[in-house]
Amino acid sequence: MANYLLAYHGGGMAPTEEERARIMEAWGKWFQALGPALVDGGNPTAQAKTIASDGTATDGGGINPLTGYSILAADDLDAAVELAKGCPVLLSGGTVEVAEIMQVM
Repeated sequence: MANYLLAYHGGGMAPTEEERARIMEAWGKWFQALGPALVDGGNPTAQAKTIASDGTATDGGGINPLTGYSILAADDLDAAVELAKGCPVLLSGGTVEVAEIMQVM
């Protein structure tokens, strides 16, 4: 079993308190449904800078900035993708990038 990084892009804060509560409830239910596959629920991300190979740093994190992450354990990439399809960030128009974390250190 390997660990997989779920990198969230896009989505956004719900405009009303009721909608925010509904989204938070969806996250809680999804995390609970993941059970032992949830290694790290992660967090949203805030301000970002991108550092280029010449050492310059620019604001924003690029065209499609990272908005959060989680880490899951799964048998393979396809299984991790299936688990990620339930991610609540998708409800607000965001996307989820799934990548295997290689254990090299």
